[in-house]
Amino acid sequence: MASPRLETYCCPNRDAATQLVMDFQPEVFCGVCIGSASISLILTILQLLPKKGQSPRKMPKASSSSTILLLISICDILGGLGMIFRSSVWLGFPGFIANISVVNGTDVWPSTFCVGSAMWIQLLYSAGFWWLFCYAVDSYLVVRRSAGLSTIVLYHMMTWGLAVMLCVEGIALLYYPSLSSCENGLEHAIPHYITTYAPLLLVLVANPILFRRTVSAVASLLKGRQGIYTENERRLGTEIQMRFFKIMLVFVICWSSNIINETLLFYLEMQPDINEMPLKNIRTAALITWIIMGVLNPMQGFLFTLAFYGWTGWRVDLKWRKREIPWESLSSSTAGENAYPAPVNYQSNIHDSKKISTTDSQQTDEAISMLSEGNTSSDERLTRSSPIYQGW
Repeated sequence: MASPRLETYCCPNRDAATQLVMDFQPEVFCGVCIGSASISLILTILQLLPKKGQSPRKMPKASSSSTILLLISICDILGGLGMIFRSSVWLGFPGFIANISVVNGTDVWPSTFCVGSAMWIQLLYSAGFWWLFCYAVDSYLVVRRSAGLSTIVLYHMMTWGLAVMLCVEGIALLYYPSLSSCENGLEHAIPHYITTYAPLLLVLVANPILFRRTVSAVASLLKGRQGIYTENERRLGTEIQMRFFKIMLVFVICWSSNIINETLLFYLEMQPDINEMPLKNIRTAALITWIIMGVLNPMQGFLFTLAFYGWTGWRVDLKWRKREIPWESLSSSTAGENAYPAPVNYQSNIHDSKKISTTDSQQTDEAISMLSEGNTSSDERLTRSSPIYQGW
């Protein structure tokens, strides 16, 4: 589970609201986190592995959108591994964890583990948020014919640069002047919470706007491709819109509990005594959403693969073949054969007399294909309605 409270707990003089949630059934909470993260990890990897019965597909050019989708899944996998490791140590070595609360203690390893594991989880999920924002930007630029392989370098610089900068800045302000003597006050905690939730709120606000603009641009492309708007093209546009909707639905389901929980805990921090009876319902709601976070946050990885590619099946094909595998696309700038869900291939060896007349249609088809990646029915309809397909 990703929460700024994980870093706050590393301070010996932590606030009462953080102490409330971290002390609430820690064994149950850690077990929930391990179970949810493990299930999500296994199913996510299963989704990404090549499957039997899938014919290799060739890509006309490497897609930055497909690379971004894979990077989002990788961030979720690594973040889930961080949750499993942190929760396992929490359960297996309670005496080691108890030393985190010792003020001016001589053993620095408990605090180092606390800070390091919390930063690892925050950094990976924050990077996943930035990659999701980049996906929305890239989808819009692809339709506008302004994106390509060169932009993936800019996305890497923006995503990892902002994720590291915000994480380090928030941690530095939280642990000022030192980890053993953190300043107790909201003026140090609030900047940390802002740097944690800024990318999450950016995705919640900006991505729906970008997705809506992309859907509108897709409709214009489909209408202008042949001058008509057929039932197949209308259905394809609807499926792209549904794909964007599923992505945002998964994101809201997995992270809305974090926003609710943080709002409740922040309200409790503002009270002189959080144990007062009038605050009982608020404390109960905070504890319930805390457990829900432990279930939903790690499940984002698997749910995203369902939104990206649909269910890819159980029949994993682990036989070695001379073709590109999913994780090779991170460093490959050329297309190759791929059993991973990928944009459909369009024949490029057409007659010279048809090249000029079909260039715009081919670019449009490739742009739409990137957005409908992993949807077999969409790919087939797009291929059959393509002038390139009809020319054969």
